[in-house]
Amino acid sequence: MALNVLSFINFQGIKADLLSKNFSVYGQWNGLLCVILCLALGIANLFHVNAVIVFGIIAIVQGLVLLFVEIPFLLKICPMSDNFNAFIKRFNQNWPRAIFYLGMSVIQWCSIILMTTSLIVPAIFLLFSAIFYALAAMKHQQFQNSAGNVMHTAETFPTDAAIREIL
Repeated sequence: MALNVLSFINFQGIKADLLSKNFSVYGQWNGLLCVILCLALGIANLFHVNAVIVFGIIAIVQGLVLLFVEIPFLLKICPMSDNFNAFIKRFNQNWPRAIFYLGMSVIQWCSIILMTTSLIVPAIFLLFSAIFYALAAMKHQQFQNSAGNVMHTAETFPTDAAIREIL
């Protein structure tokens, strides 16, 4: 019995997310894109013979942290320290996420000081996520998870069933 990854994605829910006009959902989808960009471009920038390598490593770490921020059920699947779990759970509101994304964007913008590289792309998209979450907070929109079924909270994800399905 093969695992069908597409069965975990609710395409109608994704469509509903895009039509919801809730900026926190837009920030969450953009955050998932940031995970991919940070990991891919962080790895790509490890091959520079320059101090930009440090920013590449930082981008990889940012991508991994964002993975846990945007997909919180991973905290249940992957055993982490209580300090890390508490750190990630701080970002369950719009303002903390906006500030978090803005800080990470500023770090990647600083990489331009050393050399202009592709790390500007994660900086731009991290800034977009910060703007989305800030707009959601300013409009007093409730923080909500996506309806696309790819993002459960750590409390609502049925880990036994998921692990059994994967195995």
